[in-house]
Amino acid sequence: MNWIANFVRPRIKSLMASRSSETPENLWKKCSACGEMIFHRDLALAQFVCPQCGEHMRIGPADRFNAIFDQGSYEELPYPEVPFDPLKFRGEKRYSDEMKAARGKTSRNEALTAARGTLEGLPVLIAVQPFDFFGGSLSMGVGEGIVQAMEVAVEEKRPFILFVSSGGARMQEGIMSLMQMPRVTIMVDRLHEAGLPYTVVLTDPTYGGVSASYAMLGDVQIGEPGARIGFAGPRVIANTIRERLPEGYQRAEYLLEHGMIDMVVHRHELRTELSKVVHLMMRRARPRARTTPVQTVVNATATRVPPGASNAAE
Repeated sequence: MNWIANFVRPRIKSLMASRSSETPENLWKKCSACGEMIFHRDLALAQFVCPQCGEHMRIGPADRFNAIFDQGSYEELPYPEVPFDPLKFRGEKRYSDEMKAARGKTSRNEALTAARGTLEGLPVLIAVQPFDFFGGSLSMGVGEGIVQAMEVAVEEKRPFILFVSSGGARMQEGIMSLMQMPRVTIMVDRLHEAGLPYTVVLTDPTYGGVSASYAMLGDVQIGEPGARIGFAGPRVIANTIRERLPEGYQRAEYLLEHGMIDMVVHRHELRTELSKVVHLMMRRARPRARTTPVQTVVNATATRVPPGASNAAE
């Protein structure tokens, strides 16, 4: 009995543990809309769009850059240096601890990453404000990152494209966060003065002060299918006015129908449509259509130039 308890059972448990550890847990992803289980490679090739129902899942800066820039080649701009915790805020947890956890989880410093590269040969600057870092909330770091990226765009005469997803201003930074809205708005005016287009791609979800300021100031406003866009959430609005809201309220398609945005574009067609927009507004001729197959959605050989390195992509 001792032999079974002391040797056989531990041996079986160790074998089972080793086999389970060899199998990644993220090979399959469940679509939140239809419940379909999708193999991770198929999902990556589909740009994280569910092949069953067309649900556009949230993606990060790297996936955006690889899909939009030529050959997935780009140079990231360095993150700005701003106070780590300006108000020494503490709620249920210390804000500084929450920031450390978010940085460790995403391997990014803030809820904004900007990069320069080319789009069908035209130099552009793209900034991505993803939801996975503090809900894409606007902070001093995000505001300063957008301002610096727009300054680079003006200096290098590049059209500016913003992919935005946000829950609004970051409450842990109080007024310091709110002040970023007028700062970015001023930089949008500087882009216009320089004759550079400012294109905004609204992704799911975009709410709060971000949607009430620079996210709705684009020369061209593009929404991804099904993206939720508004100031306050529909539940808050319904409870306030005590009425039932229309079907599809605050979805990108609803905003398009009511003239709030200019177009709704599927993620697979976004690169082409963005190229049309920036080439037209910059009065540049687009390259002729190629006879070879279109660039794959996720380029396995995509190169990522670290901040500060020379831009070999252009």
